[in-house]
Amino acid sequence: MIKLFEVNETNNMILKENLDVRTITMGINLLDCASSDINKFNNKIYDKITKKAENLVKIGEDISKEYGIPIVNKRISVTPIALAGAATHANNYVSTAQILDKAAKEVGVNFIGGFSALVNKGMTPSEENLIRSIPEALSVTDHVCSSVNVGSSKTGINMDAVRLIGEIIKETAERTKDRDSIGCAKFVVFCNAPDDNPFMAGAFHGVSEYDVVINVGVSGPGVVKKALEGCRNENFEVLCETIKKTAFKITRVGQLVAQEASKRLGVPFGIIDLSLAPTPAIGDSIADILCEMGLEYVGAPGTTAALALLNDQVKKGGVMASSYVGGLSGAFIPVSEDQGMINAVLAGALTIEKLEAMSCVCSVGLDMIAIPGKTSTSTISGIIADEMAIGMINHKTTAVRIIPVIGKDVGDVAQFGGLLGHAPIMQVNNFDCSAFINRTGRIPAPIHSFKN
Repeated sequence: MIKLFEVNETNNMILKENLDVRTITMGINLLDCASSDINKFNNKIYDKITKKAENLVKIGEDISKEYGIPIVNKRISVTPIALAGAATHANNYVSTAQILDKAAKEVGVNFIGGFSALVNKGMTPSEENLIRSIPEALSVTDHVCSSVNVGSSKTGINMDAVRLIGEIIKETAERTKDRDSIGCAKFVVFCNAPDDNPFMAGAFHGVSEYDVVINVGVSGPGVVKKALEGCRNENFEVLCETIKKTAFKITRVGQLVAQEASKRLGVPFGIIDLSLAPTPAIGDSIADILCEMGLEYVGAPGTTAALALLNDQVKKGGVMASSYVGGLSGAFIPVSEDQGMINAVLAGALTIEKLEAMSCVCSVGLDMIAIPGKTSTSTISGIIADEMAIGMINHKTTAVRIIPVIGKDVGDVAQFGGLLGHAPIMQVNNFDCSAFINRTGRIPAPIHSFKN
């Protein structure tokens, strides 16, 4: 039985502490849209998306009004286009990206993800053609997000793909340089990408999923920070219990929304992704949580340990609140979307190298990092390779969303707007790694991955 104090507690979380359901994401299978004719393929995609998702936004808004729970984004993820479109033998997939964008606008969602390829072991012609289409596709669309999985703990790292992705990111930056290279903010490269992630830019609909499914991402950094204010100077046991209990309460809100959305849409419920995802809003920061634990700035000694503690307790609280916790689930550490992270960079406390160390213990990796536009493609590929290695060796998801802002250098600021916020240009280690990156083939999987 729900007691009055629990209702009041949740209301306070929403009204004063920035608790929200960050996204309802409908995953849609497009494999049955396959055709040897790309125009027929595109038309089938448009028809299926607009039919399956026609009520997604309205039902999300109805649930939000009835329960008083903010639902910030309504999104769609689709089967990786490189798989669904392979039968077309298309030279590029820009027209498909435009159809995805048109469908997203028709149903009113914020983003549509799945302009994607899974190339962790090798690339088919379809996958390579899709990857080479990314710069143009992201420059001529508004709502399309793209991702490429280049590594896994089972197969190793496809270094041919890593090298190509460095070039693709730089070209995407050039094509959108009039908007501070924002195209790169809609692209992410993964190791061990999950099939059920509702968060952009990395969301796609895995081939083992239902035909259509609802996944929900819930977030509440401000709620966790407020809870920790009540246990200053307490020991680690109290700290951990406070985070765990708070994560439980946050997840229950997401569970309620997910079940309602599933029932009203007549679509199976997939997973709750409990990822503490910040926004530019004051009081909605992962960095502030870590500082509340006792750090002057994120990046100070002890930061990685504090983040490990936070991530683990969030997961422990979340899995007790829902039987189906999945996606990424944990703490995101993007720079541009978190004012506390931005402050740490400006203070000189936080560097790319420290962010890389932090990514060993958190949900994703190097996220929304702006770097000088003059950074070489091999350096970008080297940064990606390092992050992929962390994921491969540690059997975890890691990702890189990095933005070489054309025409800007260290000391400048890139402006992205909305939830993407703004980002100071960060210093990059420019010592040459091209001879390593230009080797062909793949880095093999670690020996401890050989389990059958």
